[in-house]
Amino acid sequence: MKAREFEKIFDEGKKDITKYLDISKSRRPEQEQKRVNVDFPLWMIRLLDKEARRLGVPRQSIIKVI
Repeated sequence: MKAREFEKIFDEGKKDITKYLDISKSRRPEQEQKRVNVDFPLWMIRLLDKEARRLGVPRQSIIKVI
C-alpha cells in the first residue's frame, strides 16, 4: 500500500487501520522500563501503604504515579 493511500484511509477515519500496520516490532520511545531499588524510610512506606489500601492498588502503583 502506498503512503498516500494509507493516509487517505487514516484521515477519513472510517476504517480500522490496524490491519495495515506491522506492530510486531513496535515500541513506545522513552517508555522502556528498568528495575531499580529504592530505600524509603518506614514512615513513608506506611503512608504509601495507607494510600494504596485506600485506593485498592498495590504500593508499586502509588510509587509509579508519584
